[in-house]
Amino acid sequence: MKVLVTGGAGYIGSHVVRQLGRAGHEVVVFDNLSTGYRWAVTCGELVVGDLADEQALEALFETHRFDAVLHFAANIVVPESVSNPLKYYSNNTRNTLNLLKAIERHRVPHMVFSSTAAVYGMPAETVLTEDLPLAPINPYGASKMMSERMIMDLAAASSLGYVILRYFNVAGANPEGVLGQATPEATHLIKVACECVAGVREGMSVFGTDYDTRDGTCVRDYIHVEDLAKAHVMALDYMARGGESVVLNCGYGRGFTVREVIDVVREQAGVDFPVTETGRRAGDPAALMADNRRITETLGWTPDFDDLATIVRTALAWEKIWQDRKAGS
Repeated sequence: MKVLVTGGAGYIGSHVVRQLGRAGHEVVVFDNLSTGYRWAVTCGELVVGDLADEQALEALFETHRFDAVLHFAANIVVPESVSNPLKYYSNNTRNTLNLLKAIERHRVPHMVFSSTAAVYGMPAETVLTEDLPLAPINPYGASKMMSERMIMDLAAASSLGYVILRYFNVAGANPEGVLGQATPEATHLIKVACECVAGVREGMSVFGTDYDTRDGTCVRDYIHVEDLAKAHVMALDYMARGGESVVLNCGYGRGFTVREVIDVVREQAGVDFPVTETGRRAGDPAALMADNRRITETLGWTPDFDDLATIVRTALAWEKIWQDRKAGS
């Protein structure tokens, strides 16, 4: 298939692009390089452009006849979305609308959308199914929920088929050291802890130690980025075989506390670093884990890296590669 990948120079998108290339798909990446990198596009063609530029989008779709679009391009930092909501509604929601207009005009039959567990908000449940009501509590989650709704509505009015993948906590890196998370000012726990090991940060904070969990800190479901990338490739194959449109959680169905993650990072690195325990952040649920039965049943997806120590090892190995690369540039 000929596939357009928006945001394919970013952390998750670049891992998907590499797997798509290995699966034999023809890939075109469209990325404004605001948080992505040219070197991260290891397969296919890179077109530098922004989804806000409808003329550039039209030229792209006129040049290529795409069989599918995988849409990753978005801002993803929750605290920033609270302080600058219009940035998120512009870049995430409005730009998805621009993309959908092009998809409709050019009758692209398939779409895979990068969504998030943030659309669920703060549910009473700790293991979340795809059928829960959507109640995001921040503009990031709301911007993704709106995008989901637009995709569903267009599909209902046209021949577009979709797979919406709701990510839980993505971490880790390509085990061969080719790709990893290079996002500046990252906020994800494992990435932050790895930066502490590398000396990029002097220490880190744990937000909230009084939750109703086994050690008082938040529990999250961590999924290795390569397992997540695999789900995207399988979603594409599923649609090509005539699979119906579907929403799927992407997680392992089990979680680790913040303290447990930090302990594993220290153990795998053999390095200690300062950790400050402070109060809760607004809007942090005590525990979030994916009910992943639907993705396993629908796609036949099974993870290859379902082990926290493995996730952390690959993240640490990448962090060393990335810091050495920056120091040598």
